[in-house]
Amino acid sequence: MKKVIVVGAGISGLSAAIYAARSGFDVTILEQHIISGGLSTGWSRKGYFFEGGMHWLTGSHPQLPMNRVWHEVGALKENNPIENRDPLYTVIDGDKRVCLHRNVDEMRRELLAFAPEDKKMINQLYRDVKAFSRFFMPVFDVPHCKCKSPSRQNLWKLMKMLPAVFKVPRLVAESYEEYVGHFKNKDVQHLLKAVIGYRYNAISFIYTLGSFASGDCGYPDGGSVRMAKNMEDTFIALGGKIQFKTKVEQIVVENGVTKGVKTKDGFIEADAVICSQDMRVAIDNLFEKPIKCHWARQMRRNVVGEQNMFICLGIKKDLSHLPYCCVFPLPEDEPFEYAGLKVTELRINNYAKYKAHSPDGCTAVTCLLIGDSYDWWKAAKDDGTYKQKKDELAKKFIAKLEEFIPEIKDSVEVIDVATPCTYERYCSTYKGSWMSVWGKGLAKLDYPQTLQGRSGLYFVGQRSFMPGGLPIAVDSGRRAVQMLCRDTDTIFV
Repeated sequence: MKKVIVVGAGISGLSAAIYAARSGFDVTILEQHIISGGLSTGWSRKGYFFEGGMHWLTGSHPQLPMNRVWHEVGALKENNPIENRDPLYTVIDGDKRVCLHRNVDEMRRELLAFAPEDKKMINQLYRDVKAFSRFFMPVFDVPHCKCKSPSRQNLWKLMKMLPAVFKVPRLVAESYEEYVGHFKNKDVQHLLKAVIGYRYNAISFIYTLGSFASGDCGYPDGGSVRMAKNMEDTFIALGGKIQFKTKVEQIVVENGVTKGVKTKDGFIEADAVICSQDMRVAIDNLFEKPIKCHWARQMRRNVVGEQNMFICLGIKKDLSHLPYCCVFPLPEDEPFEYAGLKVTELRINNYAKYKAHSPDGCTAVTCLLIGDSYDWWKAAKDDGTYKQKKDELAKKFIAKLEEFIPEIKDSVEVIDVATPCTYERYCSTYKGSWMSVWGKGLAKLDYPQTLQGRSGLYFVGQRSFMPGGLPIAVDSGRRAVQMLCRDTDTIFV
């Protein structure tokens, strides 16, 4: 058996490690953290559990090709059945409420009843989302790889994606904010702006709603941590090994041949290395000299990372009377401002009905403030005010949330704040980002998973295919091992 080292135990690293072990390789994962999962994670604080990674899973629907991949890597098992939450988001504006539903017909009915002045745009949204409800991410095999169970494409299902394909040029040319800005009703604008980060193009928004409408994008019970643990258990059962608290300092390549890796404890030999560390960071930091090939230069120029400030509250109140995701609009002239960001609505994830997330009668609440705040927080770390500013953010946020949910006043007993610097520290991600922004008018840039002239080296991770995310991460691990099998004349299992 050839020895393979996988750098990192995130979803892409676990995927690569599992497929490599299934295909007969001797695989060891080296992970700098104390747990697996990478950015797909969660954590406990004084009896409260905060979901810090996944809010929905693309490929959760059993009839989609990606679902097969999630089952092959053991991420989905009997211990984490899928819940299709609905409504997706609910705007609460005083006595007014409007919901965003999965079903496109129900979505249109509710929006038309709430905002008849937006009939034209609501019908446009309906047509766009309905077209993309037939769109899905195919799973292809690497050419010339010998596969035990080849991935077969359903031509009829691929043909049904054509109406969505024809809409792509228009939606790529328009920003998410511009698309939503065509609606006249401010509450509908707030509702639609709650779906993804504001810097994306319109196709990212419509694709997301289309995936929900198709019955996909459910939430596996136990969230990120259980899914990652399922994958870790699958890997261990295949004979794989994981070394935690082991940070790889360099991938060693000599005369174009990958030899292994260096850690603080010395050199570890390997026949192949699969690097799941953020590619944007790895090309600069994990080699004797930064990678200077064409695609690496392109990546340095073009990657814009999606970041967030993540606020977690443990509240000694039962908030089960509120929807799962509450959207509280803010006046345009009074946005919530911090760390250089301005947000016009607060998106609150309410885990009151998830009993494992909090003590009886209590509620775990989280909020993502999405946008580029890395440089601001990095400056705070450098000048020694980082903790003070995290405390300041939490205090300001709680005061604002109390305006919308007065009953939580004096009931917050756990506060935890993560910044882009937190994600950078724990996962070595580029400027603490967890996806790549696919902006208005930009080409969808994908990157090779190998380096020309360097054998035995493979890259995996969500950064390899814009905009990234969990399905890209798991599929990139699968593709890298198919390349490894092709290069070693091994059957991919």
